[in-house]
Order: sequence, then structure tokens, then C-alpha cells
Amino acid sequence: MNYPIRFKAAILEDNNKPLKIDEVTFEGPLQAGQILTKITHTGICGKQIEEIDGKSNFQGKIDPFLPHLLGHEGAGIVVDIGPSVTKVSPGDYVVLHWLKGSGINSAPPIYTRNKKRVNAGWITTFNEYGVISENRVTKISKDTNLEIACLLGCCVTTGVGVILNEAKPLPGDSIAIFGCGGVGLNAIQGAALINSYPIIAVDKNPKSLELSKKFKADYTIDTSRINPIEKIREITQGKGAKYVICSLANPSGIESAIQSCSTPGNVYFVGVPPINSQITLNPFEIHSGKKLQGSQGGACILERDIPKYLDFYRRGLLKLDELITDSFSLDRINDGINLMKSGIPGRLVVDMNY
Repeated sequence: MNYPIRFKAAILEDNNKPLKIDEVTFEGPLQAGQILTKITHTGICGKQIEEIDGKSNFQGKIDPFLPHLLGHEGAGIVVDIGPSVTKVSPGDYVVLHWLKGSGINSAPPIYTRNKKRVNAGWITTFNEYGVISENRVTKISKDTNLEIACLLGCCVTTGVGVILNEAKPLPGDSIAIFGCGGVGLNAIQGAALINSYPIIAVDKNPKSLELSKKFKADYTIDTSRINPIEKIREITQGKGAKYVICSLANPSGIESAIQSCSTPGNVYFVGVPPINSQITLNPFEIHSGKKLQGSQGGACILERDIPKYLDFYRRGLLKLDELITDSFSLDRINDGINLMKSGIPGRLVVDMNY
């Protein structure tokens, strides 16, 4: 590979402003554990919306790493590998993910624009090429649809993983999913895989609830019109759901999820709340067997779970095509972000081939 390499990227220059589409340069060479990947597709995750809006890790304060690249859910083709990389070779198809897998945790790459640094972490996917850490890459077969594969970088592995790897409900166990975005929809179909019943989808967006029916939700609850705690107790004959998956980040939604769970019962937090937020709960319910647990990416072992979920998809057990509501070119990524903010259901994908 000849360096330097220049490519287009969507750059976060300021919070609460559109991303800037511009060229960045990677001077090279690759360092130990770094993998240069031609990114073909990336999903737009709610986490990126939080970063753009300044509501992510910095709690409303100015992002200290501006300008920087974004994106943590992608797929592509390996172009070049740095020293000590053993997991992949040039030409391999790969899923790019934020969750750490096996391999080297490399140094973050150094990109520049007009001779000034553009910051980036171990993975960014809102760019035509990316220098990715080896432990954020998982090899997949070359017959895989890369548009579908990009969803395995976050929403599929997290949503299905929290069901199969952590909650592990038995057939016939009741389950409620709070928040029916990309992660929630996959939690719903994960629950359907093992015949949970009833599967209750909870959201304030009617479009998301309508889509959840295609993923085999048995009941839907629109929280803009109905009290979810009361309705879930009605559906479960007063008990509450035995398992509750909460992909919401706001404290009031988290409290509702906890109160909707049976005692004893199990609540899994997939959404990331503000660091300094507080919730109120009944300690007697905890004493009586209600368990609360955080979930980091569905506790996935990526080299095991990504091929497994792709196999489920090929066998018709997982709906992945139906997750994708629309796709955009990199030049139109801000249109996709605005659509997400408007409440469009499912996952939006950026196709670098446009």
C-alpha cells in the first residue's frame, strides 16, 4: 500500500451543527495492530446523535476532542495490515465494532486536514477508509452482504446478545422491551427466537411500534398515550414482565422499566444514561429478588456471535434486511441524521458506494 492516502469523512467540528464532509489524510505507515479498511457501509446509531448534540460522555460540556470522526458500526474490506496483526489479511471482509474483541488494542490513528489533526478513536466508520484497531475487527465470509454485515457492529449483537447471552429467558417467559430502535428491535427478535411470551414492545413512537410487530412483538404500548406500568401488569395478570430490557437512557424511562418488572424478575440496562443521573426505586423489591444489571454490548464474544448471527440470518431466523429503513451516500449523511431525529424507525445505513 502506498501512503499517504486521502479520503472523504464526515467530521464533527462543533456540537449541534451538521457534520462537515471533507477530505482527511492518513500519512502512514500503519503501526502495530492497525488495519486499514475500505469501509463500504456504516449504520447511524443513536450514540452518534448524542455525540453530535453534545449529550454524550461530556455531559453537555464542550467536546474536548473536536474536531473528530464518528461511527462505531460498520463493514468493509481490509486493504492493508500493520505489524503483528494476525486476525485478518488484505482482501478479507470484516465487521467493524465498538466492543473489544480479540487481538491488539492499537494506538488510535492520526488523521490530518489542512495539516491540522482530526481526532479519532480505535474505530470510526463515517469515513471512506478507516485505520481500525485489530480488536475492533471480526473477519466474515466473502459471500456476506456488507450492507447487512454493518449492523452486526452494534445493534444486532447488542440487542440479540442481551437476550441470548445475558437474560436467557425460557420459552413462555414474559418480556418487555423499552425502546424499539435498532437495539430494541433486535432484542424483540432475540426473544422470539426462544419463544418468549408475551413479548411486549414499549415506545413513544407509533412508527417504531408498528415495525416491532414485524419482529414478532405480541403487544405494543405507546407511552405517549398509555401508562406502560399499568398496561404491562394488565397483560401479565398483575405480575409484571419477568424480564425487562431497557434501551432507554432517560431516568424516568428507566424507572418505568424497573416498575414494570415482576418481583422476582430481571431488568437489563442497555441504554447509556447520563453519568450523574439519579433514579428512584423501591429497595424492598430488590430485597425480594428483583435484579438489575447493566449490559455492555450484549456480553458478546464477537468471534463467536457475529458468525452465529449471520448464520441465523441466512437460515431465516433473524430479520436484518427489514431493519434497514433507508440508505444514503456519505455526502447525505446529515439527511440521515435529521431523519433519525425526526423519529424514523429502524436503522439508517450510509453506503459508501453511492
